[in-house]
Amino acid sequence: MSDQPPDNVSPDTVSPGTASPGTPPTAVVRSRIDRKRRLSLIWAIPIVTALVGAWLAWSTLSERGPLITISFQTAEGLTAGQSQIRHKDVVMGQVTKISLADDLQHVQVTVRMNREAQSLLTDKASFWVVKPRFFAGSITGLQTLVSGAYIEFAPVAGGGEPQRQFTGLEEAPVLQTDVPGRTFLLHAPRLGSLSLGSPVFYRDLSVGQVLGWDVADMAESVTVHAFVRAPYDRYVHDDSRFWNASGASVQLGANGVQLQIESLRALILGGIAFETPNGGKDSPVSGEEHQFPLYTSKEAADSASYTRSVPFLANFTGSVSGLAPGAPVDLRGIKVGEVQSVGLRYDQQLDNIVVPVHFTVEPDRVAQLDLPYGGDLDRMMADLMHRGLRVRMESTSLITGTMQLTIDVAPGSPPGKFVKDGDTYVIPTQEGGGDLVGSAAALVARLNAIPFEQIGQNLNQTLAGASGVVNDPALRQSIDSLRATLASAQTLVANLDHGTAPLMQRLPAIANGLEDAVHRTDKLVGSMQTGYGGDSPFNRDAERLLVQLSDAARSIRVLADLLARHPEALIRGRTDQGSP
Repeated sequence: MSDQPPDNVSPDTVSPGTASPGTPPTAVVRSRIDRKRRLSLIWAIPIVTALVGAWLAWSTLSERGPLITISFQTAEGLTAGQSQIRHKDVVMGQVTKISLADDLQHVQVTVRMNREAQSLLTDKASFWVVKPRFFAGSITGLQTLVSGAYIEFAPVAGGGEPQRQFTGLEEAPVLQTDVPGRTFLLHAPRLGSLSLGSPVFYRDLSVGQVLGWDVADMAESVTVHAFVRAPYDRYVHDDSRFWNASGASVQLGANGVQLQIESLRALILGGIAFETPNGGKDSPVSGEEHQFPLYTSKEAADSASYTRSVPFLANFTGSVSGLAPGAPVDLRGIKVGEVQSVGLRYDQQLDNIVVPVHFTVEPDRVAQLDLPYGGDLDRMMADLMHRGLRVRMESTSLITGTMQLTIDVAPGSPPGKFVKDGDTYVIPTQEGGGDLVGSAAALVARLNAIPFEQIGQNLNQTLAGASGVVNDPALRQSIDSLRATLASAQTLVANLDHGTAPLMQRLPAIANGLEDAVHRTDKLVGSMQTGYGGDSPFNRDAERLLVQLSDAARSIRVLADLLARHPEALIRGRTDQGSP
């Protein structure tokens, strides 16, 4: 017999306890060992898989937290099975279901939270959807453009009742609860340009933001909640001043046009600024929700630092156009007060409509002025009015037409009467002088006095006469004649130029000949002077000849006289010889 098993019998079909005829004992043992080794490896795989699955199931069930429901107005950006719940970018749960509420006005988002979030699910927790948005001058949620929207979870550590039903926020809260700092309450007559997230400035630094406002007492005022971060909150004292720093301030003064803004962010979003006066830094640091007035401007906040104000009243009988509440009251060019109100009132004594202007003066603005109180102040005001204390309106800008009040003692004014209306001192008024509007009116009056119409008529007549002279035909003929004369003169000059050209060429030779002739003449004169002048013989002979000729002429005159008296002497001769 052969030692090999039959061809139709597989070695695997042979029973481990049996061996085929002829099989050696060592081969049977080796076969049994191989079969046992193969069986252990095969069964290890499902066993390990089962263990891993059990561990995963136990891990999942152990980390599985409670199931909560969050109500939102809309489920924009959320997807069931994908959207997550995060806190500080740590995944705290996942959206499992999104459904429409029974009232059809909301959506119910079902979220499976992690186990570590179970203790944080209290009535103080808040949820909101994070997505890209522009708020308070910054852009947030840009990462959701890639990862998709998610729900932000903001728990509150400590306190609160456990809760599983929540109402989500439609907008993210302005301030996270874990930011250190303090919130202060600011009372203002109106909200102005403030909005959620408007910055709070201290020395031009953004140190906080507006959290919101109360609407319960909005009929009288607005209470703004302003948060100041640490460590800047320790600079807020009980005597600090807050003012609205929204928008821009434009001032037209001696230095030209000045534009002042707190920051570009405050210009767009609005803002609040605060500071503490030098005298208020000794006051205690303000606590949580300490109340402050919110002033309309820094100038109003600075004015509030003056604790004393004296009320005054001025009754104007003329127009007060350009004068409004808030207009300054100055003393010799320096602001000392502010206009409080402007109205209209019928005065029975004057039988006329007057304009009562109420204003206040802050004496603390005048250094070293110890203004008295009570009756001493009345006597002082009576003395000032007797000396000519007056108030008048002056223009602050010729362009805008705004007016202000000026209070001072006017020299030469008649004594004023002391009048007091309750606690308000009534000051006599004075017509404005030296202001821009008055000067402009005087200038306009002088310009109106100039006879522009007569000057225009004279100019028209002068221009008409000049036009007549210019357009006169005789003048045109004269101009034509002058033009022809000039043309003839130009022709003559041209001809002379051509005719005198040869003569001009001969002038040097003629000049040389004239010079030679003058030289010869000079020699001739010298010769004549030598031969006939001076003591020359010719000159002496000529002198003797002249003497003889004189004697001969005298003899002839004697002869002629004799013949005139005695013509017969030609025949008889002289008959008077021997007679005397």
